[in-house]
Amino acid sequence: MPITTPLTALLGIKHPILLAPMDTLAGARLVRAVSNAGGFGILGGGYGDRTRLETETAKLKDFSGPFGIGFITWSLAKQPELLDIALAAKPRAIMLSFGDPAPFAPRIREAGAHLICQVQSEDMAKQALDAGASILVAQGTEAGGHGASRTTLDIVPAIIDLAAGCVPVVAAGGIADGRGLAAMTMLGASGVLMGTRFYASAEADGADEAKRRICTANAGETVRGVVFDWSRNIFWPAPFTGRSLINDHARRWGGRETELMHNIGAVTAEYAAAKAAGNFDIAVVFAGESVGLIHDIPPAAEIVERIITEAEQLLLGRRNFVAAA
Repeated sequence: MPITTPLTALLGIKHPILLAPMDTLAGARLVRAVSNAGGFGILGGGYGDRTRLETETAKLKDFSGPFGIGFITWSLAKQPELLDIALAAKPRAIMLSFGDPAPFAPRIREAGAHLICQVQSEDMAKQALDAGASILVAQGTEAGGHGASRTTLDIVPAIIDLAAGCVPVVAAGGIADGRGLAAMTMLGASGVLMGTRFYASAEADGADEAKRRICTANAGETVRGVVFDWSRNIFWPAPFTGRSLINDHARRWGGRETELMHNIGAVTAEYAAAKAAGNFDIAVVFAGESVGLIHDIPPAAEIVERIITEAEQLLLGRRNFVAAA
């Protein structure tokens, strides 16, 4: 029983699973692996490293499978020429998150790519639809990395109701297995977008120690806030904050953000040194609340297969139950 949805039809993919465009973690190797497994890999554009974007898109020039490229919208606005580099790679979609997509939407449409917009409220969803979004990603606060405050179970049906069938809605936040995909499908979502589960994959461009920490973290061992952004001298616009694993640095500065700002020079220097040394007692591991469901670091193709198999079995059982009733 393949899970076919408006999302799979629109993107021309086998499975309704999208790779979150995680900064420098979702590189070409992971994109290829997810797309080859039947999902939709989305390359991370991060904060706009031109050299990295050119390097990673070059690795996709001979790739015949479907893929997308994602950007932090407010950061892309500072370097709009990066969109031209992305579109030159012929992605099937461009994903924009955390900002107004309208300035970029015409160029994306003219290039023949779909516009995927990640949203955290109804107002953001309306803005995205007005800009011509083909797909909405409704992101809950459980998600790793940056997001806002509403839960996945709240925001997903709210955005589905608002979209009213006009465009597919994808669920994001706290999803790492087939149960999550099945649950979001029952809510009416056309698919899921996952980051943390693919962070802990063989092909992700992350440090082995960071992946290990995701696998050993218990449920509840993440925190959302600004400590790691400020420690990197990055200041996100409201209402967006970052969710990460709790470590010594988070414990030290959580609740003491004003003091951190007063000592920003020393803190950023300490943080930069720790990051360079691979010291994740200080350096951030962005991860979502699904960490308690993640215990290994398999190839991305195995992750996709597991999730689809479990979701199909659950949805088939539900359909049999409904039929019997």
